[in-house]
Amino acid sequence: MAIAPFPLKLVGRRMLAPSVGHYSFVRDDGQPLDFIPGQFIQVHFSYADGTATKRSYSLATIHDHAMGPGEAVEIAVSYVPGGAATALFQGLPEGGHVEASGPFGRFCLMPGDRNARYLLIATGTGVTPYRSMLPQLEALMAERGVEVVLLQGARTPTELLYGDDFRAFADAHPGFRYVPCLSRELPADPHPDVRQGYVQQHLAEFAPDAARDIAYLCGNPDMVDACFEALKGHGLPIPQIRREKYVSSK
Repeated sequence: MAIAPFPLKLVGRRMLAPSVGHYSFVRDDGQPLDFIPGQFIQVHFSYADGTATKRSYSLATIHDHAMGPGEAVEIAVSYVPGGAATALFQGLPEGGHVEASGPFGRFCLMPGDRNARYLLIATGTGVTPYRSMLPQLEALMAERGVEVVLLQGARTPTELLYGDDFRAFADAHPGFRYVPCLSRELPADPHPDVRQGYVQQHLAEFAPDAARDIAYLCGNPDMVDACFEALKGHGLPIPQIRREKYVSSK
């Protein structure tokens, strides 16, 4: 059964990085948008020639689901030069509307998980679902003492999407480590958990262990593949490695 699209109204935007915008919407048909952290929506639009198309965006919304469904919809949009979706979002005025459908996807924390630690690994906008998982991770840390390591890859400090959110969360939660991996440029005064290089180069430091770890990989397909092979090399069975690849399209 096809799910009918619904309208989203833009209520705010800010730049997360030189080429990535954070967009805040509300569902504008009087209905809530309930979702599981890690899921995505699809935004529907048309190319200049009228051909219908759509793009998928993971929900970045931080929402306490114990309080019931909300109406806020937050996404991160990478700007692609000449991209049709980029033109749509850059030209969208506050109060303007887009059509969306969803939520979709199974890149979520599973209720039956009994692992001692989550390894969350991301590059680029692939870190978006982990932001929406923060309230859930906070509850799991309190309920069963789960530990979390977030390895986030970027080229420079200005490209660390939601880095301030993750650092603040790590500062407030001893069981959560935030490890930015920067391939081109380090900050002037780096936090002790900042690493130089690519995320896959630093996986071994955290001694992935099949007996205690479940890993999530999200972002650049090359990174996802490299980390997948590395984690298998450490003995993690495939069901304990959950993947979502992000491919930029115009």
